[in-house]
Amino acid sequence: MLTLFYTLFGFLIAASLLFVLGRHAFWLPIRDQKLPRLVMLHQVTPNELPSGMNMPPVRFERLLQILQRQGREFVTVSELVTSPQIPNQVALTFDDGFADNYEYAFPLLKKYQAKATIYIATDIAEIKKLSPEQIVEMASSGLIEFGAHSVHHVNLTKLDDAQAVQEIQNSRAIVERLVGSCQSFAYPYGRFEERHEAMVEAAGFTSAVSTRKKIEAISSANLFRLPRVSTHGKMSVLQMKIALARGRYRI
Repeated sequence: MLTLFYTLFGFLIAASLLFVLGRHAFWLPIRDQKLPRLVMLHQVTPNELPSGMNMPPVRFERLLQILQRQGREFVTVSELVTSPQIPNQVALTFDDGFADNYEYAFPLLKKYQAKATIYIATDIAEIKKLSPEQIVEMASSGLIEFGAHSVHHVNLTKLDDAQAVQEIQNSRAIVERLVGSCQSFAYPYGRFEERHEAMVEAAGFTSAVSTRKKIEAISSANLFRLPRVSTHGKMSVLQMKIALARGRYRI
């Protein structure tokens, strides 16, 4: 009877351990601390439930505190790709251009003097977007770089080449008219093919970010498909640290 008890107890312990390890992605390799981290975010608001799209301000501030304690240097994506050999850099990136980036994220970025890159899709539907005035104010602070995210937030792989080029080129032109410069691009929905990398480069961008959940060195081979560290609004401090060490989390 005791043998059966100890067998069942050992099984439960092993199962619990495997669950915890799997849930927190401990199985992924720890990446070199000196490698750059590009962190992917969208919304920062207390008015929506925590999700893969929204990290409430209190958790976003925790993320900033963790990065600060790790000795990370906050840079824009364009600064990062210009000097990729500098260790311990982090580029915070926000996709879409939600108005809450100004209302809730921007004050925290100013508090911690943390730079960030916001990729705006100027004609994206069904979201409350940053206004031109807010965009100009944020860019003028010296903390925020604005990149392009297509005009209509469309899946480029569903368009023909002419339409894709138009979305890419026009989005850069719109951002340039607002803030004077637009160097980086983010693929809507993370969908792209090699031909789209060539289109982005030909349009005059110097880099492009993807939704690949990974940490790796920046080189000419991945300059137009840069991976990012994934985030979630429900992340605990431990999960944030694991994501920053390994590139992804488990919720």
